[in-house]
Amino acid sequence: MGKTYDVYNRELSLLQFNRRVLEEASNPDNPLLERGKFLSICSSNLDEFFMVRVGSLVQSLLEGKNSKDPAGMTARQQLEKIYPAVRSLVSRQYDLLRHEYLPALAQAGIHLLEPRALNGEQKKWLSNFFNEQVQPLLTPRAIDHRSPFPLLAAKCLHLSLLLPPGNGRSGPTRMALIPLPTSLPRVTMLPMGQGKARGILLEDVVALFASRLFGGVKPLAILPFRITRNTDFVYNDSDADALILEMRKNLKKRKWGQVVRLEVPIGADGRLLARLRQYLDVSAEAVFSVPGPLNLDFFMKQLSSLPGFDEFRFAPFSPRLDERFGAEGSIFSAIRSGDILLNHPYDSFDPVVRFVCEAADDPNVMAIKQTLYRVSGKSPIVAALSRAAQHGKQVTVLIEVRARFDEENNINWCLALEKAGCHVFYGVAKLKTHSQITLVVRREPSGLRRYVHLATGNYNDVTAKLYTDMGLFTCDDAIGRDAGAFFNMVTGYDETAPMEKLVAAPAHLRKTIKSLIKQETRIAEEGRPARIIAKMNSLVDPKIIQQLYRAADAGVEIDLIVRGICCLKTGGRDNLRVRSIVGRFLEHTRAFVFGNDGEAKVFLSSADWMPRNLDKRVELMFPVEKSELKDRVIASLLDELKDNRKAWEMKKSGKYRRVAREIPALNSQEARIQRPAELIRVEGENGLFT
Repeated sequence: MGKTYDVYNRELSLLQFNRRVLEEASNPDNPLLERGKFLSICSSNLDEFFMVRVGSLVQSLLEGKNSKDPAGMTARQQLEKIYPAVRSLVSRQYDLLRHEYLPALAQAGIHLLEPRALNGEQKKWLSNFFNEQVQPLLTPRAIDHRSPFPLLAAKCLHLSLLLPPGNGRSGPTRMALIPLPTSLPRVTMLPMGQGKARGILLEDVVALFASRLFGGVKPLAILPFRITRNTDFVYNDSDADALILEMRKNLKKRKWGQVVRLEVPIGADGRLLARLRQYLDVSAEAVFSVPGPLNLDFFMKQLSSLPGFDEFRFAPFSPRLDERFGAEGSIFSAIRSGDILLNHPYDSFDPVVRFVCEAADDPNVMAIKQTLYRVSGKSPIVAALSRAAQHGKQVTVLIEVRARFDEENNINWCLALEKAGCHVFYGVAKLKTHSQITLVVRREPSGLRRYVHLATGNYNDVTAKLYTDMGLFTCDDAIGRDAGAFFNMVTGYDETAPMEKLVAAPAHLRKTIKSLIKQETRIAEEGRPARIIAKMNSLVDPKIIQQLYRAADAGVEIDLIVRGICCLKTGGRDNLRVRSIVGRFLEHTRAFVFGNDGEAKVFLSSADWMPRNLDKRVELMFPVEKSELKDRVIASLLDELKDNRKAWEMKKSGKYRRVAREIPALNSQEARIQRPAELIRVEGENGLFT
C-alpha cells in the first residue's frame, strides 16, 4: 500500500469555501450591487450546509453512530469544530454588512432604514401600506393550552410576540406567532425620486404596527426568528415502480425534520427565546444570534436588481456564437464539419437547446435519448422532447428524481413527459444518474448517423448563464456507438456494455483515473517531465488523494483547481499546488489534463473526484481529441493558474489566502468574456504546458 497521508475534513473545507465566497462581498473588483450577492450566497450556502451536512451529523449522533470520517473525526468531534467555525464565519458576514456594505450602499443612494430612523411622512405611508397590502395577509396565532405550538416551515421568517395578560387581568404573559408572508418582497421600498432608494425590512413593518393585530394591545416584546430543518433522508430505491411514491413520501418528511438551527437577532428577549427553544427542542449550540437582519438573501433576490443603478452592476455581455451555428443550415451539418467545443457562459447555450429542438422537428431524426439531472422550471429542452414524442419519434429520457432539492420539479417533468409519449426512466436502481449526455439518431443518405452532445453541467438554460461549464458536440462514430451502449446500460438492457472512448462510473471511471495518475507517476520516476492539471468542484476521495500524494512525491507537477471542498493537503510540496477561483460565475467545469510524455490527454467529465461520484453515481468522462480543442481546454486552465484577481491558494496549513495582486492583472473569467482562450504550447522546464 505504501505510505499514507492525512486528509482534511470535508465539512470544514466546505466552510472554508464559503469564507472565500463571503470575501467577494468586500472585493473592490466587484461592482457594489454584485458584492451584495455574495452576502446572499453565503447565507444560502449555510442554509444548505445545515440542512444536509449538519443534519446528517446530528442524525448520526441520535442513532448512536460512532464511526470516523477519513480525517479521523467522529460526528460529535466534527460538530464541535463546525459550530465555532460557523459562528466565526457569520460574525465576519455581519461585520462586512454593517461596517462596509451598508455604508457603501448609503453612499450610493440606497438606504436600508431602521424603524427609529423613519420620519413622520414615511411612517404615514407605511401605515397605509400595512393596512392595505400587509395586514390582510397576516394570520396571528395564539400559543396556549388550547392552541399548541404549530409545525413551522423551515427557512421562513416568523415573528414571536410576548403579549400582556388578557382582559387587563394579572396572570401569565401570552405568546403569539406571526408567519411573514412569502408573497411580499422582503424589503418594502418607500416612494423616492430618481437615483435614490430607501427601503425597510418587512419584519420591521409588521413589528411597527403589530398592535393592530391584537386589538390595540402593544406587545411586550417581539422576536423575529428563522429555523433550519434536517432535510437529509434515506430512501429505498430498489423498487423503481415505487420510487416516485417513496420520493413524495420523503419530501413530506422534510417539512417536519428536526430543527438543526435557530436564528435570532442578537439581544433577543430571553423569555421568548427560552419558549422557542423549548417548543422547537433546540440545543444552545444550535442557536445563532446575529447583529442584523436574518437571512440576507434579499440582496440577491431584490436589491441587486433595483432599477436606476446599472452603474453598480456588472456590464452585460453577449455570449459568443460559433459561426458554424449560423441561421442557415441545420445544426447537424455544423456538427458534421467537425467537433465543436462550447465553454459556457462565454459561449452561448442556445446551440444546446437548438440541438434538441431541431431534432424534435427534423423528419429525418428517428430517436432522441437524453439524461436530465437539473432542468429549469420552464425548460425549452423538455418542451422539445415532448414535441418529438408527439411527432412519433422514439424519445427516451432518464430523469434523476433523486437530484437533491430538485426532486419535486423532476417528478413533475417525468409525469409530463410520460403523458407526451416519451419513454421515461426515473434513474438507475441504487445509483444517481448525474451524467450529461444527449444522443440523436438521424437517417441520412449514407445510413443512420449518431450525433452526441456531452457536458460537464446540467441541461439547464437558466444556470448555463451563471455557471461555467464545457460541452462537446460530435458525430464521431466511436463516441456515437459508446453513447448507444451507455443508454442501453442505464435503461437496464446491458449493464456491461464495453465502450471505446467514453468512461463511465461506477464501473470504470475510478480505475481509469487511477491508471492515468499512475502513468504520470511512472514518467516522473523515469526522470521525464510529468504534469497533471485537474479542475473540479470538489476533491474528497481518499484513494485518489493518496495517489496524488504519491505522484507529487515522485516529482509530478500537479496543479489542482478545486472550487469548493478539497480534502487534500499540499503539505508544503512545491510541486503540488491547489487553488480556488471564486468570481462572477460559479466555476462548475470538470476538466483533467495528463501530460502523457508530451502528448497530452484531455478529458471533460460530469464527475468530481468524490466517493459518491466514482462509486455511487452514473457519471461520464469523455476525451477531447482534436488538437485545437485540446488547446482551448488547456488554455482556459492555464488562465486560471495565472489568475491574480479571483484566485485563492492553499497554504501549507490547509488554509487559503488570496493570490497576490500583480500587474498585469488577470481575472480569468473577465478575460474569457473579452476573448476566446488561445494557447501556444511549448516544452517548459517544469512541465509540458506554458
